[in-house]
Amino acid sequence: MLDLKKLKTLRARTFNLPPQKRLSSPAQALTFVNQRGFVYFWTIKGVDLPSLWTAVAGERPVADKHDDPGHITWGWKDDALDKRIWYYGKILRGKATMISLEIAPYFYALSENYGDPEEDYLIAYREGRLTQPAKQVYEALLDKGAMHTIDLRREAKLANAKDSEFNKALEYLQRDFKILPVGVAQAGAWKYSHIYEITTRHFSDLSEQARKISESQARAKILELYFNMVGAAQMRDVNKLLGWGNEIVKRGIGKLVDDGNLVTTEHPKFAGEWLAVKEVA
Repeated sequence: MLDLKKLKTLRARTFNLPPQKRLSSPAQALTFVNQRGFVYFWTIKGVDLPSLWTAVAGERPVADKHDDPGHITWGWKDDALDKRIWYYGKILRGKATMISLEIAPYFYALSENYGDPEEDYLIAYREGRLTQPAKQVYEALLDKGAMHTIDLRREAKLANAKDSEFNKALEYLQRDFKILPVGVAQAGAWKYSHIYEITTRHFSDLSEQARKISESQARAKILELYFNMVGAAQMRDVNKLLGWGNEIVKRGIGKLVDDGNLVTTEHPKFAGEWLAVKEVA
């Protein structure tokens, strides 16, 4: 049976909740990301995962007011985009995710990038996994180099396309580790536009680092980090976050249970099987 008191204590530490002190500097933010392995930038409703917002602002919804003290995180994130101190992009569930440089190769090893960045996308396109708009965005960056979204949309010949079409292309390419934001430009109506670049140009060693990691090793590492952060979860929670599919998640969790890193247990308030680290079970 899960010990809810121990679970709360574990999450207070990993989510940086009281009695932990709130983060107050970019250096502390970097340490937080490195210790966790991967976190969300903002909290995502219905998903349990540490976020930089919560670690700085506390356990409350993301504020609408731009002058909220918690939004200091926005400046930290933007200032770090070109520093290569972590990997940032719309990754997990297509939401803003920060991944430590140590763990980024494990995620990249699970992407559909197998070798040459100038060929992989064409294979994905021919196999129907890459949309036409995403192909055009990627080719524009491949040909012209890093550029902000206003220029990118024009160079990709998507100036007259629906906003949703262009944004979906950007999201897909980020989720598959093909592109990432590397800066901010004062462009567009709001004088704020992300600058995008091909992932392997910005992190030239990432592909080589990932090549040494097998798919099973990558999944095991990510699952282990996840459970070390949340303490306990159900299989559906894991799949909701990672989107690997039930069979793959079940296989990965099964290995962690067999290795003694996780135990199956029950929740005193909720039905169904739970998986937990030994610390809270």
